[in-house]
Amino acid sequence: MKTYLITGGAGFIGSTLSQKLLEQGNKVVVIDNFCAFYNPKIKENNVKNLLKNENFKLYRNDIRDRQAIKQIFDENQIDVVMNLAAMAGVRPSIENPILYQEVNCLGLQNILEEMRAHDVKNGVFASSSSVYGNCKEVPFREDMIVDYAISPYAATKKANEVMAHVYHKLFDMNIIMLRFFTVYGPKQRPDLAINKFTRLMIEDKEIPMFGDGTTSRDYTYIDDIVDGIIKSCNYCINNKDVYEILNIGNSSPTTLKEMIETIGETLGIKPKIKQLPMQPGDVDRTYADVSKAKKLIGYEPKTPFKEGIKNFVDWYKKNKELYV
Repeated sequence: MKTYLITGGAGFIGSTLSQKLLEQGNKVVVIDNFCAFYNPKIKENNVKNLLKNENFKLYRNDIRDRQAIKQIFDENQIDVVMNLAAMAGVRPSIENPILYQEVNCLGLQNILEEMRAHDVKNGVFASSSSVYGNCKEVPFREDMIVDYAISPYAATKKANEVMAHVYHKLFDMNIIMLRFFTVYGPKQRPDLAINKFTRLMIEDKEIPMFGDGTTSRDYTYIDDIVDGIIKSCNYCINNKDVYEILNIGNSSPTTLKEMIETIGETLGIKPKIKQLPMQPGDVDRTYADVSKAKKLIGYEPKTPFKEGIKNFVDWYKKNKELYV
């Protein structure tokens, strides 16, 4: 049994990861501030069943609060830290870049400092496919130059990769940075397109389609993401001198138009599309080369897009009252 600290652990990815780790017989300590970026009742629902498990502990704190983070490390013997907490989203980061800098960068450094102070040597941290910006070459590889971010959100994630490397070199920490590619599936955040479009179709409302529908995303199912995180943790635990950046994607992009059509077909509804101009900060496409993750940690995405959409729609229909 190991003890995993998960920041942002009441969110979409964090709560799914927590459940999996508990099922494997581990202890899970979660930090989440339940901020109002979206309705906090959704996160409350995410952790409702987890709280019944004696191996689960929840702290309602903000990663910017250094004293609170110190106390959490003092009270728990942590083996691995998974930093998933962040202000998310490209477009909101353009409206409030200072907040994104404070939460995503200062927050992670608070975690790193307490890892150093408490001699916690293993960390797996969330980065993002957003760091690739509008790289022309596809698929995106981890060794590409990513110095040309096009949103504050992407810039904070790139900064996190650099700062994590500093702590790896100076303090002998094993760290893997995971560049997630558009995660979807049951419990997906309500602001993300698949959730939002499903809701709008059921309510017989128009779907806002930014651009001509040819932009594409490498949608990655939640179970594949969680598998990649856990395998990264195991790699850190079982190896020395680890600092890696890994793409965790599906390596099979889907266009915006195809995504809308797939949701419509699954629901049995013809989408009403309202075409709008592209928005600042949006990238044209994401496409993960996952060969490094396959070789290093044995990552292998297994969920086809249509199957993942069906799973999400089935879940959404049973839980749609959360999004009213």
